[in-house]
Amino acid sequence: MIHATYDLRAKQQTILTPRLQQSVKLLQMSAVEFTQELRQALATNPFLEEAGDDEDAPLPDMATAEAAVPTDVPDLPLPDTSEVTPTEVAPEPASDLDASYDPPSEYSGDFPSSRGSGDDERTDLGEWMRCTPDLREHLHRELAGYRLSERDQALAHVLIEALDDDGYLRQDFDELAAIFDADPVPSESEWNTALRLVQQLDAPGLAARDLNECLRLQLDALEKTVPGREAALRLVSSKGLEHLARRNQAEMLRIAACDEDTLREACLLIRSLNPKPGLRFAREEAHHIIPDVIVRKVKGRWMVDTNPAVMPRARLHSTYASMFRQARCNDRAPMAQELQEARWLIRNVEQRFTTIQRVAEAIVAHQRTFFEYGEVALKPLVLREVAEELGLHESTVSRATGNKYMATPRGIFEFKHFFSRELSTETGGTCSTTAVRALIKELIAGEDTTAPLSDVTLTQMLAKQGVIVARRTVSKYRTLMKVPPAELRRQL
Repeated sequence: MIHATYDLRAKQQTILTPRLQQSVKLLQMSAVEFTQELRQALATNPFLEEAGDDEDAPLPDMATAEAAVPTDVPDLPLPDTSEVTPTEVAPEPASDLDASYDPPSEYSGDFPSSRGSGDDERTDLGEWMRCTPDLREHLHRELAGYRLSERDQALAHVLIEALDDDGYLRQDFDELAAIFDADPVPSESEWNTALRLVQQLDAPGLAARDLNECLRLQLDALEKTVPGREAALRLVSSKGLEHLARRNQAEMLRIAACDEDTLREACLLIRSLNPKPGLRFAREEAHHIIPDVIVRKVKGRWMVDTNPAVMPRARLHSTYASMFRQARCNDRAPMAQELQEARWLIRNVEQRFTTIQRVAEAIVAHQRTFFEYGEVALKPLVLREVAEELGLHESTVSRATGNKYMATPRGIFEFKHFFSRELSTETGGTCSTTAVRALIKELIAGEDTTAPLSDVTLTQMLAKQGVIVARRTVSKYRTLMKVPPAELRRQL
């Protein structure tokens, strides 16, 4: 027989309130994401309104601190944050054309096909912009100018679609034949004929099967009188590229069958070629960075100001809030929830900027030598030190530094750039890993290109400066900086 029993247990569990969840979400956002979130709230919450440019933003502490900053000219030039560049502040883009502009009716190729009849209708500027074709679209257009049979044209289209982003044909003809729906199956000679056609559609080097063929196609397109062309063709037609990468001059002289001067010209010619010709059609997305704070030197002191471009312009709509309090209706819950969320947003926005400002000031205080002397003077710093100094949790500091940027006279840096672990020195002190990488970069920049510094030599030179690191550490840092090893940096 089964007996039912009841067991009462006490359980403690930490649950984030909705307001705290919103605070955490806003803090870890980047400046661009935060702006989008704020605009969304302004568009959906009736109790929020956008303050005008002549009105104060809802950050009294920030405004007071900004007003207290002297207006003297800083010692070093500060990056202009008003222009749109990949590393500068992006102003709000215009989204509409002038409604009074009516384009001529005969222009129909690149303009929107449908037009409204309303006098006040506005057209999105993005609809009027031409899109740059990618590699395959460009080659298809080039192919349309040739008079080909339906079969040859289909073969060329299959080859074009099989190209990768670098412009190479990585698939065999047998693999392509499986997706070519035609009878009879194309022969190898037909594939080769179509391939030669595709290879001459645009810049030489496209539709190559490997690097050697890519470079050979580019060399074949040059005039025969170009110095070093014949020797370069012999190098790319065999294993000469492997010896070129290893700087093996003796083997290159044997393969190219020429003297040292001609070999030098051939090597320079090969280095001038494009190993990835398809990348010039790549569509790169622009990633705009908006700095959250601006650091400048005023009267010998480094000051931190919040970037005015990211200052929030949202405030509580006092008129609507007053009307809601005076209203008498049965169902007040939805509007009351909207009002509560608006108040939470305003407070959390203030807290977000206050936290970012405090963390930025702590970073500048710790890394003052960096702003004076550069990368080599960057001190070791961890999140825990800043958290203990500000009385915050380490996770809060981590969120306040993620995807946050600082505009300084030395450039725009992510907050995370100023945090690096420490390495011991011979004198018993410490230095940051970023400073060690900067030292390695300086040593490599000043080396003799005919006798580049090896990792062992770099380790010994760092030891003479009091920085004790292992050779594998130097090799790791050099790889992170995308600097090739010594044998690949040697110039013939």
